[in-house]
Amino acid sequence: MPDTRQSILNRLKAAPSCPVAQRPQMPPFRERSMDAAQLIETFVARVAAQGGVTECISQSALFESMAALLAQEGVTRLMLTPDSLLEPRQWIAWGQTNGIEVMTPSDFPDRTEYTQAVFDRVQAGLTGVDFAVAESGTLVLAHDASQARLVSLAPLLHIAVVPATRIVPVYESAIEKLYTLTRRPSQVTFITGPSMTADIQATPFKGMHGPRKLVVFLLDACAGHQPS
Repeated sequence: MPDTRQSILNRLKAAPSCPVAQRPQMPPFRERSMDAAQLIETFVARVAAQGGVTECISQSALFESMAALLAQEGVTRLMLTPDSLLEPRQWIAWGQTNGIEVMTPSDFPDRTEYTQAVFDRVQAGLTGVDFAVAESGTLVLAHDASQARLVSLAPLLHIAVVPATRIVPVYESAIEKLYTLTRRPSQVTFITGPSMTADIQATPFKGMHGPRKLVVFLLDACAGHQPS
């Protein structure tokens, strides 16, 4: 019986070599030529197209806007991961004043209790983002010991705080900034709208395996924009 594997390898070795075609010159990404206002407008439109909601506010209005959103959604238990704009002690104190139980992953003694809480106890996850991609309305989160991945993936409501300065034109811009000689995140999450799957009869369905709603608070960015 012939050795099929070896036969294939022999045929490959015997095949005549030919030059590798040069990759065609691609036009530059349109988004790379956008100014800051255009990037913001594009990002807001793309988030809306993917089923997310963007609310453009000033940084000073963040606590007030968060209280209004959580009241509207009936949320009384919130988990957050630290960010330069999300200092846990301030949020815990704010939660006590507003009747919101604010938790962080470090509040739990082990992974089992943390996992149970993020899936079953909390009603919303609050995160910052490393970057937001204008071309697709995607949020980019690099994970480490302080930026727990499940906070953005498990609760039914994901709230992301995005300063306008973190909006980049395209995916490549985010990757270039994330992976440098001195930084190598072990995991990176790309979030484009609420969770969606088409596993069941190829029918798209939002919220099957993760957040059913995505709300982006875009800070100090779009005075002329209304929430999408």
